[in-house]
Amino acid sequence: MKLNELDLNPVAKVRESTNFTVREIKKVCKNIGPRAPGSENEAKAQEYIKENCAKFADTVEQESFMISPRAFMAWPWLCATMETVAILLFIAGAFIPAAAMILECVSLGITLLAVFVIVWEFLLYKQLLDPFFKKAPSSNVIFTKKPSGDVQRRIILSGHVDSAFEWRFTNWGGAKLLRAAIYTAVGSLAVCLILDILSIVLQPSDSVMFGFRIAEGVCILGLSVGFVFDDPKRAVDGASDNLTGVFSSLSVLQFLQTNNIQLEHTEVVAISMGAEECGLRGSKDYVKKHSFDDVETVFIGTDTLHDLEYMGVYSKDLSGTLKHDSKAIALMKKAGKLAGMDLPSMSLSLGATDAAAMTQGGVKSVAFIAVDPAPARYYHTRRDTAENLNINAIEKGVEVLLHATFLFDEQGLKDNYED
Repeated sequence: MKLNELDLNPVAKVRESTNFTVREIKKVCKNIGPRAPGSENEAKAQEYIKENCAKFADTVEQESFMISPRAFMAWPWLCATMETVAILLFIAGAFIPAAAMILECVSLGITLLAVFVIVWEFLLYKQLLDPFFKKAPSSNVIFTKKPSGDVQRRIILSGHVDSAFEWRFTNWGGAKLLRAAIYTAVGSLAVCLILDILSIVLQPSDSVMFGFRIAEGVCILGLSVGFVFDDPKRAVDGASDNLTGVFSSLSVLQFLQTNNIQLEHTEVVAISMGAEECGLRGSKDYVKKHSFDDVETVFIGTDTLHDLEYMGVYSKDLSGTLKHDSKAIALMKKAGKLAGMDLPSMSLSLGATDAAAMTQGGVKSVAFIAVDPAPARYYHTRRDTAENLNINAIEKGVEVLLHATFLFDEQGLKDNYED
């Protein structure tokens, strides 16, 4: 079964599902607002989605879990604090010559620890800092539409309901200021690491060490970026990131239900995932609680359908360190062609999507995204509102997801799909 082979007007029906997606995004933004991970508003949004979209599914489940909402994005200010202390100890060696070597070694140790925190918490999304922060509840809402016959395949469509805390530099100056801030902070940390090592290995003269200490002192200014990177008191509306992913996934169930279509052997699951913005906590919890070995399963994580010119299939995730399943990638690329688009294979250079957690959990997964990687000015800022939605990108995203669902139902996962 293909979308254009159904006994209906596919263009009009896709438009109806797009209207559903846009309408629901506007309702959540207007009536609930920003939805920080673990917040009361995140819970309200999940309850609204559960009640309003239950009619499209045969079963609806809500799975709760505990998170540390501020642990994941604590690394900028925590590492800035650690490195500032390291620099002050390094400088203090000039005033306590007898303990200079010890202070330099301690400074290096703190610097290495800061680097470890960044790599482990941010680049690899490990839950390193969670035990040290306050807990709060979050949840995933899982909608399942059963096939008419026995379940032989399963497609899981997902987006995350929570929204991010505002990134100040992106709000103040867009991608250029954000990159400048990040490069300055990372460069300052790298300079400190190099000077710490050189001071211990080379044990240079007092005049050279004086220059080293001045240089590290200046680096405190660059590291101060970490203290103001995001605003913990201001979560954004998150209309595009990522209510578009939530409701475009649910629009597939809405399409099937309103057009009286029941797949014969494919179970369709749509998930409103919680707590993605604090380190993929929702998807990590979901993949731990479920087994997918019973039938062929594919996961499509949709995130931020806004910039149509950048719509693509993300083959690499988790800061480019994780490769998604080649067959899942082929499925989405073929779905794109059926929708009239040549979707490029792209790589997420910094950050991760829920698809990364699913791939790590052994599920054949892929991320489907349409966002300017610069990043765009609205990304994680107050500009990500319902008024700033790109309906054309949403409509094309809905169409691609529908094609992927019908294609998977018809052929399952393959290395190549024939025309």
